[in-house]
This record gives sequence, C-alpha cells and structure tokens, in this order.
Amino acid sequence: MNKIFTFTFAFILCIVKAYSQPKNLEELPVSIPTIKEVLITGNVIDKETGEPLEYATVSFFSKKKNKIVTGGITDLNGNFSIPVKTGVYDISVEYISFKTQKISNKELIADENIGTFALELDFASLGEVEIIAERTTVEIKLDKKIYNVGKDLTVSGGTVSDVLDNVPSVSVDAEGNVALRGNDNVRILINGKPSGLVGLNSTDALKQLPAESIEKVEVITSPSARYEAEGTAGILNIILRRSKLLGLNGAITANVGHPDAAGISGNVNYRTGNINLFNTTSYRYRESIGRWYNDVKYNDINTPDLDEKRDWTDTRKGFTTNAGIEWYINDSASLTTSVVYSNSNGENNSVNNLVQFNKINNTTSRSVRLDPELEDGETIQYALNFTKDFDKTDHKLTFDFQFEDSNEDESSLINVDGTDTDFVTTLENQTKVLLQSDYILPIGKMSQIEMGFRGDFSDRSTDYTVELLNTDTGNFELNENLSNLFNFKQYITAVYTQYGSKINKFSYLLGLRLENTRTTLDQPTSGDFKRKNLTGLFPTANLNYEISDTESLSLGYNRRLRRPRGFMLNPFPSRSSLTNVFQGNPDLDPTYSDKFELGYLNRFGKFTLSTAVYYEHSTNVMSFVSRETGETVSIDNEIFPVIERGPVNLATDKRSGFEFNLNYSPTRKWRINTDFNLFKLDRSGEFNGVDLSSDALTWSARLSNKLTLPYKIDWQTNMRYRGPSDDAQNSRKGRFSANMAFSKDLFKDKASIAFNIRDILDSAVFKNHITADTFTADQEIRFRGGRTYNLSFTYRFNQKKKRERSGDFGGGDMEM
Repeated sequence: MNKIFTFTFAFILCIVKAYSQPKNLEELPVSIPTIKEVLITGNVIDKETGEPLEYATVSFFSKKKNKIVTGGITDLNGNFSIPVKTGVYDISVEYISFKTQKISNKELIADENIGTFALELDFASLGEVEIIAERTTVEIKLDKKIYNVGKDLTVSGGTVSDVLDNVPSVSVDAEGNVALRGNDNVRILINGKPSGLVGLNSTDALKQLPAESIEKVEVITSPSARYEAEGTAGILNIILRRSKLLGLNGAITANVGHPDAAGISGNVNYRTGNINLFNTTSYRYRESIGRWYNDVKYNDINTPDLDEKRDWTDTRKGFTTNAGIEWYINDSASLTTSVVYSNSNGENNSVNNLVQFNKINNTTSRSVRLDPELEDGETIQYALNFTKDFDKTDHKLTFDFQFEDSNEDESSLINVDGTDTDFVTTLENQTKVLLQSDYILPIGKMSQIEMGFRGDFSDRSTDYTVELLNTDTGNFELNENLSNLFNFKQYITAVYTQYGSKINKFSYLLGLRLENTRTTLDQPTSGDFKRKNLTGLFPTANLNYEISDTESLSLGYNRRLRRPRGFMLNPFPSRSSLTNVFQGNPDLDPTYSDKFELGYLNRFGKFTLSTAVYYEHSTNVMSFVSRETGETVSIDNEIFPVIERGPVNLATDKRSGFEFNLNYSPTRKWRINTDFNLFKLDRSGEFNGVDLSSDALTWSARLSNKLTLPYKIDWQTNMRYRGPSDDAQNSRKGRFSANMAFSKDLFKDKASIAFNIRDILDSAVFKNHITADTFTADQEIRFRGGRTYNLSFTYRFNQKKKRERSGDFGGGDMEM
C-alpha cells in the first residue's frame, strides 16, 4: 500500500511547478552552456491492447539532486507534452498496475519526441497483489480490498448508504445499520479518520452524504496494527473525491426522485503552483415512507393480544460542505487544512395504531398514538495534516490533528386519541479531539518498519426530558423518573508498531497495537457515577504467497474489540410505544474477538475468482434481549405488560464463514459480478436463568450485470438475496431486492444522465418472528417505502470522464 501512496504523492508533485532549479552554472553539465526550457513529447499505450493510457504519469528525476524535478500526465489519447529545463534526467513512465518504464541519463537540450512507451501489466509488488480483468475496480492488498465506485449506475443520485449496500461483503439493514459479513460491529472512517461528516448519528449522516462524493470504499476485514482496534467485523474506510488536475476543474450533479427527493452536489478544485484549493458541497431533500408492524400474542389468556401498526413519513434535509487548502511547502513536505460544516434537520410524522384483542370475550378496542418528531443537527470539524517525505522511497512522517463539535436536538409532542399526553426532548452535544502521528522507515529494498501514536478523546452529553400532561391542570409537568442527564466521556490512547517484508514470492506484515480506554459515565440527575480503565494488546499478522503471476494465497489474523456505543449505554427509555420500549445498559463491557482469514485469488481467462474462509471467536458478546419489565400500562381500561428490549453482555460467539466472488467479462461491453457469503453463528449464553444459546446458519448472494447497449447506453441490474436466520429469540425471514439503472453520456462525455429504480419488485421487507417465555411476536418493517425512482444529471467542466479502467465493481471489473 505504501508504494501506491508514494506514487500518488509523487504524481501530485510532478504536476506542480518544481522549486528545484540549478543554483549556478557549476551545477550544469559541461555540454550545456545555458539554461533554457525545452518541450518533451511522447505517447503511452497498453502493450496488450494497443489502447492509449490516459492519466499515465511521466516524471523527470534530476541526476544532481536525485529527486523529481517536474512531470505531467497523459491526455485522453495517451499523449504527453511537458516543458522541461535543459539537463540530464532519468525519465520514468508509470501507470498503476503496469510495469514502469525508465530512460536513464537522458540528455535534453532541444525539443524532442522521445517516442511511444508500451506498458505491460505488472502482477507483483510488495504488500499487494492486483487482479486484472477489465482494468481497475478492485485492488486487493494484504489487509484490505479497495472498491472504486465511480460508475455504479444504481446509486446515481443516491446516498453513501446506497453505495455501501452495493459493496460486496457489506449489507445495510432496514434501519440503515451497516454490517460486514453479517456482523454489524463495523468501524466507519472517512479518509482514514473519524469524521464530522458522520457526526453524532452515523446512520442518518450516511443517508445525507451524496453517492457522487465517494471515490472508493476500502473494505478492511483483516486490519493491520496501523488501524484502531475498534470494530470486530472490520473497518469500512470511505475515500472522498479530490481532483489531481492542474487549473480549475470540477463537476456538478442534480437529481430528483420519487417518493419526493431532490438534491444538488458539486465539487470544485483549483490547483496552481504550490497551492491546491478544493471544495465539495451538497444539499439534499429526501422523503421516506415507512411501516412497522408488531403482532404480539401473550401466553396468559387474561392478557389481551396486541396488534400494533406504526406508519411514518420521514423528511430529511441536509447541507454539507468540505473546504480545504493543500500547500506544498517544498518538494518533500505538504500541509493540508480543511473545514467541514454539516447542518441537517428532519421531521418524522409517526402514526401508531394499537388494536387490542380480548381472548376471553372476543372483543377489540383501538387507540391511535401520534408521535411527530422534529430533529435539528449541526457539526463543524477542523482538520490539519502534515506530511513529510524523505529522500528514500516510502520513508514518510505524517501528523494529523482534528477537532469536532456536534450537536443534535430532538423534540416530540405525543398525541393519544386526540389528546396531547407527552412532550419529549433530547439535547445531545459531543466534542472530539484526534491526535495521530505515523512514521514509516524502509529497511533495505524489500522491508519496512512502521510505528505510530493515536489519541482519541470524546465528550458527549445527553439531556433527555419527558413532560407528561396533568389532566387536572392542563399543563405539562416534568417527570423526573423518565428524565435524565447522561454525560459520557471516552478517552482512547494507542501506540503501535509493525514490520513488513517480502522474500521472493512471500510477503508478510506483522504488528502489535496497545490501546488504553478510559470511560466515565455520569448521571447527575440520579447520582450514578461509573469509571472504567481498560488496557489491551492487539496483535495482527497478514501473510501472502504468490503462487504465480495470476494466483495468490493469503492468511490473516487480528485481535479486535467492540466498545459499547453511546445509545447502548444510555439508560433512557424510548417513548414511541407505551408497551414496547428500548433502554440502554450502562453496565455493558467491551466484546473481544480473535479473527482468522484464509484467502485465495486467481485469474484465468476472462474470469477472476476471489474466495475467503474466515473464523471469529468472541467473548463477552453484546446482544439485544427482549423481556417483560414487571411494569404495566393501562390502555382503554386494559392492563398490559411493558416489554423492554436492550443490550446485555450475553454470550460467547463462534462465527465461521465462506465468501466467494466471481467476475466474468465476456466482452468489454458486458461484465458480470457474483458475490456469495455463507456464515454460521454458534452462540452459547444465558440471561436471567434462561438459556439463549443458538446455532444459526445463513447466507446471502448478490448478482450484478452491466451491459453497454446500442447508442452507448449503459444498462446495469443488481439483485440481492439475504437468506433466513435464527437465534434464541428471533427467526428472520429471507429478503430479496433488485435494482436497475440506465445511463448515457452526453456532450462529448462532458455530461451524463442516469435513471435508476431501486427495489423494483417492492420486496425489500424485513420480517421477524420473536419467541419469548411469556409471549410471541411477528414483526414486519419497511423503512425505504418500497420502490423508488431517481433521475440524475452530471456535468463536468475541465474534467475528462474516466473510462472503464476506473470502472465499477458492480459491473464486475476487478483488479488485483
């Protein structure tokens, strides 16, 4: 990975006007009497296909100073034309995944065409292997897979959540929660760090951030010691777009949809000299129609059954902007500073219909509960990055500072059968400070050592108040039993080191990370105060063996943990239903996991095969359990027990699985991608004397087909099925969904128009059957409102649309 990072940095440097010039005539070669500028031209092509390579990098290295002096990139036809000071240079022609060609000791004294460079594919490099099918889309490295999402038509005009739901190994459930290989404990990063773009509520934020802002998604199932230990499933790192072209360039996208949705987003970049200015801004409006159905049958004949249906319309509006400056201090150091501002507000109008069935006299009664919720959130984040490259390749020092302040306010006036009964408000505020430094030192030609420090300091307060109507006075009065102030602090400090090397065809990366976690839970309203201090070691190992140029075998091990999230620790009961409440557990402890993964990759003909077998052993597992609280509520003169659902440290898990990904490209106009994941969860544990052990087997499959029709119309279809799954209390039904999209480039590829339909068959419904000691329940949840339509238009100025070699994983392209 470090080689690609170094190459990217060199690429940026080579298109910026270099400061390095000969200081006096004594430094010049004897054969050059004066300094002048000459024009060097040439052409770069793919040796296998003969096609031109756009965005290939041509770099000129000074023989005197042994570093890049200037350079440039090729255009759409693979041509380059670069002004160079007269002198003697080593010339390097590079393109990612192709072998570099070099010309040594080239004397340049006049305008010259240095010819055509035919690059051939390169399958081997330290720490990574690349699969070639239709050129890039998936880069597979020792510790992660990188999915370029450039032209996934089915998410055009959509959000980050839509993008993630189309990434192999990743799934997004009805509530927008992200899971990796069926495990929902995923750490989500943006540009390698926690971000204000995610804010207090990552689920809502991911629904607001436009899909067009994403360049690629890194799926890290076997993280090295460089990454924080949080996330037993792994890490999803979302890389946002940033142009690397000189001058002023950018793009703007507008979209409209049904149910009511609209948005506009744009990115602009201005690069000149040693300064680069960038900005990405978006505004989104989206309306979602949802339904929650819960049919509860009690074993006690004296307790009426409940048939509860909640329908809602969720309206979200959000504005996000990210602006920054990159300053190239000199040829080896750069400073980047940026500001992120996000403002979102929403309105969720929920109507809860409760039907009671009396089993004794076969009578029914009804009540209607209105729960309109208003939400307003704001986040601002300041970030600073300093990068220093040393003379030796891959020798690097980085430093990051980040400060973030977020707040989110919610309020709801609950109405039951025409009468206002509850007024609920939640005021949340969070500040976060991140300090991070990483140092990479190459050792010899094929080895390197890396070390670093990270401090992550978070303070969060939640002020939750419930006011109930006093029917005697007609006024709302504070209920101190249901109201609470919750202050949560979490300070994490970590240090790590890792060593990587390559011996012939064998590569390895070994690391060790130490993390200390200090948490404070303070509830001033109840007088409760708790403090914990935990320290743990987290070893990692990633091995790779290249069987041949197109075939490799990998083995990974890492130890991870899952810290309880804020809502899981928060003891505030929900008020969306009188009989079904959610309440956090402040006594939760972290879950620790040991993970093993064996992977195999092979490219044969027009097929690319990627498979993995994995095993995970977790202790002190957090799980959500439903139980009766012993409390009751009266509805229409009937007494009902209150069912509470919340997290507990329940069990020990053994999770094993098999993942299979096959890509097939019959032609350059037709690509097929399949993804299959089978996993088994063996859980042993009990709660309150009740055995909640389970042994569940489930699977998921995905098929994507992309075809270029006549008139250069792209047609893409994605289908996905998630199989049924069972545990001690839940029996979840299988779910099928299908998406379709069409796209056409316009105005000589300066613009694109796309139309997509999500959930074509209106089948993406989550169904679950719950079995408890005293009751059974059937649930049905639909969050997206069924079938949706979206039309988007993109216009690019001074940007050339990347061709299929930057393609999309959904279409089946893969590069190893």
